[in-house]
Amino acid sequence: MKFAVTNGAGSVAVGEKQSMARAMTADPLTDPAHSPPPFVVHPAIGERGPMVFASSHSGGWTPVDMGHSPALSPMTLRSAEDVGVDRLVAAGPRFGAPLIAARVSRAYIDLNRAPDELDAALIDGVEGATSAKVAAGYGVIPRRAGDGAPLYDRRLSADEALSRLADVHAPYHAALEALMIESRARHGVALLIDWHSMPSRATGAGVERRGARGVDIVLGDRHGSATRAGVTRRIRALLEAEGLRVALNTPYAGGYATQRWGRPEDGFQAVQVEINRALYLNEATLEPSADYDRFERRLTRVIEALARETWPR
Repeated sequence: MKFAVTNGAGSVAVGEKQSMARAMTADPLTDPAHSPPPFVVHPAIGERGPMVFASSHSGGWTPVDMGHSPALSPMTLRSAEDVGVDRLVAAGPRFGAPLIAARVSRAYIDLNRAPDELDAALIDGVEGATSAKVAAGYGVIPRRAGDGAPLYDRRLSADEALSRLADVHAPYHAALEALMIESRARHGVALLIDWHSMPSRATGAGVERRGARGVDIVLGDRHGSATRAGVTRRIRALLEAEGLRVALNTPYAGGYATQRWGRPEDGFQAVQVEINRALYLNEATLEPSADYDRFERRLTRVIEALARETWPR
């Protein structure tokens, strides 16, 4: 598999840009724009800054070799997808932050898991790292969909698993590594902003002190170890200036990318950003909500302000 790089105007190299609603709701099993690259890189436009944007769970394409249970609905296959997050942060390259965004489905491979988080309950002949996520069915090659449904009515061979890692996971992280190294070389520091979304049910919705919607944003910096002092606090302040409720590290402290790149002593820093889907999405249909445009404008203002920051080394 190959990945695509966009041109300077931001147009994706694999077909014409679809309308927002069409792009966010397209059936990954029947959409005519089949077989896209597993991820795309949108370079910075103009002067390159220290930030790198990533959206590892925004893909909706299910490769034909997945071999999932035929009983699964497209909505189940997409239930763990960060629908539309790559489009919400598409302003990043305009403000100097290159964006690497998944096109392949998280149900096929989870790009925010370590490559050794292999699930022996799903894959024949492997011994992977044990963790609570793997035990629950959410390893690097998930056994369960986001809604908990089993993804397969069969076991996967070790060759299938290793092929996915070699063809998709390794190239994605090699491309991300290249972006981070270039940012550090230019600015002495590279700051990964790893963008995700979370279901509204995970945000404390209904808790009176938080309001009916719960928190809007969760920032994860591995409890302060992934950034220099003050970096996460500044990001939080910019989000709160837009009227957003922000929590830190609970329930999301940062995944594999945050752990890998949260090494301030080496010039690399990382923050994971989880966005409450209720802010921009109809969670039942995966269509943009009536609030989509308004929230996108708010987030773009935050991105523009982030680009003006000087990040500590």
